[in-house]
Amino acid sequence: MRVVHTTGYGYDGPVTSSFNEARLTPRSDGRQTVILSRVDTVPATRAYRYTDYWGSAVTAFDLHAPHTALDVTGLSVVETEMSGPPDGVVEWDDLRSEPIRDRFDELLVPTVYVPSDRDLARLARELASGLDPVSAVFAAARWVHAEMNYVPGSTGVHTSAVEAYADRGGVCQDYAHLTLLLLRAMGIPARYASGYLHPKADAEIGAAAAGESHAWVEAWTGAWWGYDPTNLAFVGEQHVTVAVGRDYTDVPPLKGIYTGGGATAHEVVVEVTRLA
Repeated sequence: MRVVHTTGYGYDGPVTSSFNEARLTPRSDGRQTVILSRVDTVPATRAYRYTDYWGSAVTAFDLHAPHTALDVTGLSVVETEMSGPPDGVVEWDDLRSEPIRDRFDELLVPTVYVPSDRDLARLARELASGLDPVSAVFAAARWVHAEMNYVPGSTGVHTSAVEAYADRGGVCQDYAHLTLLLLRAMGIPARYASGYLHPKADAEIGAAAAGESHAWVEAWTGAWWGYDPTNLAFVGEQHVTVAVGRDYTDVPPLKGIYTGGGATAHEVVVEVTRLA
């Protein structure tokens, strides 16, 4: 799969300096292999790459020449595979053990966008009752999918899981955050995953399609595996994982600070092409 992700900014006056981080480079892990990846900017900048705390690749760049527009493009070619639960499944007693809870503490505690909620925590325990951890992940995702309505524009990047649930609507980010809240309340380590989704499972080879940024969850039940609560599907060949973290705050595609004119335009275009 080839992915081209372009973000354009326009300003009403010259920006004299900016400092930026881009998370546009897919991960190389057991499910996918990155064949090539690069991040380009216009105006051109000097960039350096590092791996953040969660194992995601970050391209950092700064620009000190006055400019009134900035385009950032990530181009990647990735080989993807289907994922699923690990063969060796841990039991609830294993997940509740001190070594496991200590190892995954940061992925079990509340965060800004995945806060604690007494009523939802009680519901999570009810959903998990009588199920093994893997089945509990499916139960949580099914519940979120049934309760939420997919409504583009109804929420923003700063909407928490509890706020989205109160409105019973949102987008993939909200589905992922709400599922994380339930899984963590069950005692299952879970993290937010961001990336891209090809819209067609039977896409013609070589035909470019309008893709989209997407979000889903990864649960640890002996090993990490992904599930997409928005589509009630395993993370598979149509998914390209870019970054993981506690919630959206750890994985934004672009973030930065600048001095100068105010932003007047912001455009994002994602194009995905099946290559084989």
